[in-house]
Amino acid sequence: MSTPIRTSPPVLLLATDLDRTLIPNGVHPESPQARDRFRRLAARPEVRLVYVTGRHLALVEEALRHYQLPVADLIICDVGTSIYLPQGQDWEPWRTWTEALRRCWPEGRRDALAAAMADIPTLRLQAPEQQGPFKLSYETSAIEDPRPLLAQIQTRLAACGSGSRVVWSIDETTATGLVDILPECAGKLHALEFVRQRLDIPKEATVFAGDSGNDLEILESAIPSVLVANAHEDVRREAVARAARLGTSDALYLARGGPWGMNGNYSAGILEGVLHFHPSVALWLEEPA
Repeated sequence: MSTPIRTSPPVLLLATDLDRTLIPNGVHPESPQARDRFRRLAARPEVRLVYVTGRHLALVEEALRHYQLPVADLIICDVGTSIYLPQGQDWEPWRTWTEALRRCWPEGRRDALAAAMADIPTLRLQAPEQQGPFKLSYETSAIEDPRPLLAQIQTRLAACGSGSRVVWSIDETTATGLVDILPECAGKLHALEFVRQRLDIPKEATVFAGDSGNDLEILESAIPSVLVANAHEDVRREAVARAARLGTSDALYLARGGPWGMNGNYSAGILEGVLHFHPSVALWLEEPA
């Protein structure tokens, strides 16, 4: 199936997480007019907009309606285990991505992993709608140091001989730890790189924005990225440390507020990061609405 993407030559691939990145559903204040400016940027014919989220598709569609978010060119859902393309007024899975993940996790692999984790007492399966054929999701009480738990999970994964990986993050609104077990070839970074390469957009013409633990694999990568100012301090420290270890610090921008008097939180931070990597974009946003 061909990819139904806007056909004008792209200048910018803008990829962003939703909760507490574009969506202002954290405790920090949102800058007035920031989302309006973001909508104007996303509407430019030179921009390809991709949402990169842990939400499943129904929750993404709910957020689009509730927060009046621009419709994306593609949606990466379920912590990078599904990619959706627009089909009329609906969305349909990108089959090429699904087939790639199936090669990593053949039928029955997910159920075998669930059985291997069943006796870890601190893990509780998330709701059925949070699960997927390539995503096994648990929650746990927020842990100050999750490393012992993650090491235990890794040991179980190794014993299964599976091509799997574990992603840790925290839902700040509920103080809940989130554990996602995914195919080794999946995740937000793998999915975004799959999209970027197939749209033939260079890395330097890409900007990613995030705020949480499951964004770290992109934030530490060579993809130009912005960590919004409202991100938790633990995530900020970890992102800076990982980028320093990998030699990718120049690709990581920490929003702090400033442009147009905005505070750097949520969509204001996204715009600030875009301006850091692509200063000429300011001309688009300073034009009359």
